[in-house]
Amino acid sequence: MSAEDEAVSICRDLMRFDTSNYGDDRGPGERLAAEYAAGLLTEVGLDVELIEPRPGRTTVMARWPGADPERPGLLVHAHTDVVPAEPALWRHHPFGGEIADGCLWGRGAVDMKYFAAQMLAVVRARMRAGRPPARDVVLAFVADEENGGRLGARWLVDNRPELFEGCTEAIGEVGGFSATLPNGRRLYLVETAEKGVIWFRVTTKGIAGHGSMLNSSNAIAQLGEIMHRVGEHRFPVQLTPTTRQFIDALSAELDEQFHPDDPDALLKAISPLERIVGASLQNIASPTLISAGNKTNVIPSLASAELDCRFLPGHEDEFIASFVALVGPNATCEIFYRDIAVETDFPTPLTHAMAASVARHDPGAGVIPYLLPAGTDAKHFSRLGIACYGFAPLKLPADFDFPAAFHGVDERVPVDALRFGVPVLDDFFDRC
Repeated sequence: MSAEDEAVSICRDLMRFDTSNYGDDRGPGERLAAEYAAGLLTEVGLDVELIEPRPGRTTVMARWPGADPERPGLLVHAHTDVVPAEPALWRHHPFGGEIADGCLWGRGAVDMKYFAAQMLAVVRARMRAGRPPARDVVLAFVADEENGGRLGARWLVDNRPELFEGCTEAIGEVGGFSATLPNGRRLYLVETAEKGVIWFRVTTKGIAGHGSMLNSSNAIAQLGEIMHRVGEHRFPVQLTPTTRQFIDALSAELDEQFHPDDPDALLKAISPLERIVGASLQNIASPTLISAGNKTNVIPSLASAELDCRFLPGHEDEFIASFVALVGPNATCEIFYRDIAVETDFPTPLTHAMAASVARHDPGAGVIPYLLPAGTDAKHFSRLGIACYGFAPLKLPADFDFPAAFHGVDERVPVDALRFGVPVLDDFFDRC
């Protein structure tokens, strides 16, 4: 069986393990998927460690010796948990691992069991052939990424940092995928930055009373006005170094200038990726949850809303100040979750290795950096001084809506795209 075939087979197997993460321990956990991955690694001679901060919440770690052990190590990481899915809404069962219409369907297809499968297939092929990577590689198949890594990457960094000793760089998810420009040229987007996260709880106080009475101090009405104002607000476009490099590269490719007040023309050139890139141009505050009252005929004295806010690297304090001012003085703002933004240099020798590996298998293609508006385990690993990149290669059809697949109904990955990434990753391990 070729490494490409094995990657597809492994991905199907991984997707049949329900590793749904509900944000607590109600889910099935990652244990079965972790044991499966560990078995594939031990079968070819690697020593593995299974780590469980809580029963069933399992991470697999292994160190793959390289040709030059004197060089700093490279961390390659994937998470095995997935967000929940409602089977009744899907065309193919989310945990069936079915192949149809040229795609592999199921929860985790792009987020991110395909990369775990690519990693396992490439490592197994190289171990069988006696082909070590250019330097030591630490392999991590981690739990709990979909809940902030508290039982996965975050826990490992806080409690087992020695596992990553010597690692100076890392590759992981949401990068290395292609976008096809109108001129037919493909660019592969490498994630070199991520927005930070702040979850705010905004609370308004009013006067409790009977629902049949006029009330000029209704906490829900006050909160509604604030949420409408925040939801409609657009923070100014601000270009970080990563985004400026992305925009400059794209402008040069298309011979079209970028206008911060009107980015639509440039963004449409990389449709259907325009949404994910468009969200990287400014801070964002999204109302996501409202809580108030306990009975229809009672006006409550308190109402609260939770907001998912994402800030650009280098703009955290500025964002907090502007958000609080936007909410105004008639409500309280409480931060109940916070995580850092990250930004990594580009280009570097490692990104040159990525570009060379991609170009070998897709001649004429280019590699450019971009800023992910969401977050990954790179936030945690970066606290160890590791420079983190998103590079999990996929050669996507021009019309494939990659962002929509994340956490969406009918998540799927094109089989040919998954297969393409296997020799690219293999080549990368020779150059890294």
